[in-house]
Order: sequence, then structure tokens, then C-alpha cells
Amino acid sequence: MDVNVTHKHQSTVWLLVVVAIVGLNLRPFMTGIGPLAESLRDATGLSQQGLSMLTLIPMALMGVVAFAGPALQGKLGARLLVLLALLVIAIGAILRWVTSSGGVLLLTAAIMGFGVAIIQAVFPGIIKRQFMQRSSVVMGLYSAMMMGGGALGAQLSPWVAQATGSWQIGLAWLVVPALLALLLAMKLLPMDPPRSAGRRISIKPLLRRRRTWLLMLCFGLVNGGYSSAVAWLAPAYQSLGWSAAYSGSLLAVMAIAQAVAALVLPAIACRKPDFRPWLWFTLGLQLVGFAGLAFWPAAAPLLWAIVVGAGLGGCFSLTMVVALEHLKDPAQAGALAALMQGGGFLLAAVAPWIVATLYDATESYMAGWMWHVGCVTVVSVLVWQFAPKGYAQAMGV
Repeated sequence: MDVNVTHKHQSTVWLLVVVAIVGLNLRPFMTGIGPLAESLRDATGLSQQGLSMLTLIPMALMGVVAFAGPALQGKLGARLLVLLALLVIAIGAILRWVTSSGGVLLLTAAIMGFGVAIIQAVFPGIIKRQFMQRSSVVMGLYSAMMMGGGALGAQLSPWVAQATGSWQIGLAWLVVPALLALLLAMKLLPMDPPRSAGRRISIKPLLRRRRTWLLMLCFGLVNGGYSSAVAWLAPAYQSLGWSAAYSGSLLAVMAIAQAVAALVLPAIACRKPDFRPWLWFTLGLQLVGFAGLAFWPAAAPLLWAIVVGAGLGGCFSLTMVVALEHLKDPAQAGALAALMQGGGFLLAAVAPWIVATLYDATESYMAGWMWHVGCVTVVSVLVWQFAPKGYAQAMGV
């Protein structure tokens, strides 16, 4: 009996390692762009709008692919999809090593975004299935490592680029953690349950539910703040005279705050079924952070980065948990989370372009940050509808 318990404990620990390393790979390919924006602009000729596409394209793909996630999972199974996606991410990273073209760089953003999109579409369902009662805590770990990977990308990319004298290598180092994640997942990720790969999950009933669209809207408006911060926080401070390394460090600080909040807040919030007070707390942090970036960027840059990062990370993680809590069946809950990400990331993808357009019109990032203050205000009102006692009625179960 003790041997069985020990083996089960070890299996759980190793599965948590897989969750962590997979999550770590999902954001560095985007967060490494901002600190190197000036080098990329000079080397490739990409304009401000073109640079925004390096975030817009993968975010849009995260949205589009999420809609197909349940169908793909029904045909191929979640495990195989995760393995293929990690391989795609590694291939995209290798291509960044050998390119000097803006067009090819945009192509790598699409390739890596496609791989990340597949993982994001199916991985929450895996977590729900493998951990069930502790899924909220493990989703916190997954989200935290995702944000931690963002910090790693923001910090390592300019450092590697400076050390090697090559922005290509500064973007291509992600091949190492991607291949490591692939090897660990091949060894440790459990096989799909019997008939899982052949089970068809219909998304039509979910799309007929108003709650699904509400989740999409809230997720999209909040994550638009993340995509804009990833794209423009470092360039905004470079316009104030900061170096690539220092502005990258600021983005890394924001991502670390995201990771801590994404890990800690779900563990605290899950003690009660109603997540709304914590959602409002994270939205309040975002309001303060974006307002600070808009009106007093030079007054307390570290504070604004920490506050907005904690708000974004905590809200992302809690919203994922709220989506999963709406349905008890892991496959259906995973499908709902995938749809939420689908519509949400399509909305979020547009945010960096909006900020770039506002910058071109005003020659200031203030209007862009204020746009996100408005988005957060809207979500703060909509979140009122996420009372747990209404989950079943909202989903028609």
C-alpha cells in the first residue's frame, strides 16, 4: 500500500513538472520582442504597425485555433496534440536563428503562435482531468509558469542578443526549453483515457450560451492589456531614454508579478466558491497600473509594472478557473475554456495594433494605456454576473 501511495505521489510530482515546463514555453517568443524592438526595426525595416503584428498574429492564432481545439482533440487526442505543438514551437525558434527578413520573422510568429495556440486549447482540459478537485491550484501553477516564461523571455532575449551580438540568437534560444518540454512530455504526460481520442466534443451547444460569449468578452478585454504590455511596455520606456536591457528588465518584473499572482491568488480564492471579490481585486490593480503608466510613467516605473503585472496575472488565472468551474465534465469544461480563449484572444490580438495606431496619432503611449483603463472598467461591471450559484443555469445543466 505504501509503495502504491509513494508511486502515485511521484507520478503526481512529475506531472506537475510537465505542467510547469509546458507553461514556461508559451510566452517567451512574444515577450522577447519588445526589448529588442529597436534592433528589429533597424534590421528588418518593420514599422511600428509591423512590430505590432509580431504580437497580433500569434494572439489571433490563439483565438482561431482555440475554436478548433475540441474537434482536434476528438480526432488526435490531447497528448499527441501537445507533443506536436511543442515540436512546432521548437521549429519556429530554429527559423528565427537563420532569418534576417521581417517577412520571415512574421512567419515565425505565426508558426510559434500556432503551436502555443494548440497547447492552450487542450491543456486546461488535461489539467481538469488529471487533477479534478485540485484543478484550480494546478491551473494557478500552469498560469504562473506561463507568466514566468514571459519574464524569462523579456530578460534573457536582450541579454543573449547583447552577449552574442545577434538579435536572431536573442530570439531563438527558446528552442532549448521547447525541446526539453517535448522530451519530458513524451516521457511523463499520461496517455489519453480510452475512447478520448475518438470522442467528439460538440461546441455548438456552448456557443448558444450567452455565458460563453460573456467569458470571451471579459477574457479578451483583460488579455488585451497583457498583449499591449508585452508589445509596448519596453518601447514606451525606451522612448523615455531607457536601454533595451533595462526596459526588458522592467517587462520581466511585470511578468514575475504576473507569475506570483497567477500562482497565489487561485490557491487563496479557491477556499470559497465565489471568485468575484478576487477578480475585482485584480481588476483594481490593473486600473491603478495602467493609469500610472498613462499619467506618471517616470514617477514609479517598477511600481506600475508590478501592480499591472499582478493584476493581469491574477485575473488571467482566476478567469481560467472560473471557466473550468462552470462545468463538471472535464472534456466539456476544457471545451468551454478553449472557446473562451478563442474569442478572447481574437479580441486581445487587436489591442497592440490599437495602441500602435493611437501612438501614431498622438505620438504618445498615454492614449493606449487609457484605452486599457476603459477596458478594465467595462470588465469590472461584467464580472458581477459570475456568481457561482448561477453557473448551472448559465450553461443549461
